[in-house]
Amino acid sequence: MTGPGEPLHKERLDRFLFFSRAVKSRTLAQKIIESGAIRVNSEKTDRSDHKIGAGDVLTMSLHGRVLVWRILDPGTRRGPASEAQGLYEDMSPPAPPRHERSAFDAAIAERPTGAGRPTKKERRETDALRNEDD
Repeated sequence: MTGPGEPLHKERLDRFLFFSRAVKSRTLAQKIIESGAIRVNSEKTDRSDHKIGAGDVLTMSLHGRVLVWRILDPGTRRGPASEAQGLYEDMSPPAPPRHERSAFDAAIAERPTGAGRPTKKERRETDALRNEDD
């Protein structure tokens, strides 16, 4: 905590993502930032050296969902997960229920019966029919 006359501690965006365990490495954090998947206080940034501090809001597209975090403390190290969770307040919208996920996902999972490659059981049945003819 800082006193009234002390400056607020700011940290690089890529380091914060690493400290908060949003990503596994700083290199991966830099790639995500440079791709434009992160907004700081509603402004898009592609600079991994962007300075952030307590009170800033990050909006990120990570792991297939949108995350919204309010930074409570920019951190000084990559500690255990319990310490990392104390660096931010998660304000993300809840994930949609499984049955309401995208129609694209549902279209891939559905297949008419008999379409596509045969299962192992079907292949054995076919082989058995062929062997009976001999």
